[in-house]
Amino acid sequence: MSSLLGTTHPPLATGVSSRRSTRGLAAAAVVGLLAAAAGALPASAAPGDQSADTTVANVAVSSAITLQGLTPSFTLTGLPGDTVAELSAVAYTVLTNNVGGYNVTVQADAPALTPAGTSADTIPVSNLAVRPSGSGGAYTAVSATSPITLHGSGTRSDVEGDDYADDYQIDIPFVADDTYSVTLNYIATAS
Repeated sequence: MSSLLGTTHPPLATGVSSRRSTRGLAAAAVVGLLAAAAGALPASAAPGDQSADTTVANVAVSSAITLQGLTPSFTLTGLPGDTVAELSAVAYTVLTNNVGGYNVTVQADAPALTPAGTSADTIPVSNLAVRPSGSGGAYTAVSATSPITLHGSGTRSDVEGDDYADDYQIDIPFVADDTYSVTLNYIATAS
């Protein structure tokens, strides 16, 4: 036994080999993880590669109509018993993109023209009459209850709008001197 105790043995090769195997396994695991991670990443594009898709541009255009440039006021001047007219007393422009066209109407907002001053008199609104300018036709009495159609179009207006004018006439009754007024409502309505 004593001979065994004094004997030295060379180091076991298995310890070195197992350390090297462990390092090799660790390196292989790292390489494997990197390869797996690289597989999860998108492929890199080469210069000149493309990816395309499309979208649709929509433009929703609404219908609109405006009556603009309406003459703010006009005055017919005369004596009691006179019939006084003014050609193109009121002018305006209708602008619309409505392909169905439009109509223009006028209606008084009261049944009588009332004085600006102290007169107790009034003039019935039916004494005031209108017609489209240039028509040469008969005048139609203005009403506070029924609109009068003055102009119409079966299609949209010109890009700059359609220009119109209307003639007015009044039969002046026996009333005191004063200025008598009524508001006239012009309405352009899309068809």
